[in-house]
Amino acid sequence: MREFIAYAVFGVLTTVINIIAYWISAHILGLAVMPSTVIAWILAVLFAYFTNRKWVFQSSAHTKAEILKELVSFFACRISTGIADIIIMYVFADVLKFNDVIIKTISNIIVIALNYLGSKLIIFRKRKD
Repeated sequence: MREFIAYAVFGVLTTVINIIAYWISAHILGLAVMPSTVIAWILAVLFAYFTNRKWVFQSSAHTKAEILKELVSFFACRISTGIADIIIMYVFADVLKFNDVIIKTISNIIVIALNYLGSKLIIFRKRKD
């Protein structure tokens, strides 16, 4: 239960980081929407990686190679679930014309669950020494 609560707390903080980074990039630095979105996403995923690594899943990776593998796996998982989100939105909201807000909500639940499972079962799984 501790792990799930920590995941939820840091998930909310990751969202806040994403929004603030986007706002600063777009409204303070004057960057366009897409570069601001990419910058915000990268900063949010980095924040999520480090908080998930240390406080949620308490990673046992210590060498540079192990940490790099974790980081790459974490980004790959987030890219994959981001693509899944885009596909879900395209198929169900654009093509099938379902309510976009309902579909976005369902899609986010799926993405959050997939991110959690990917982190727990693959990226930060407990390794036997």
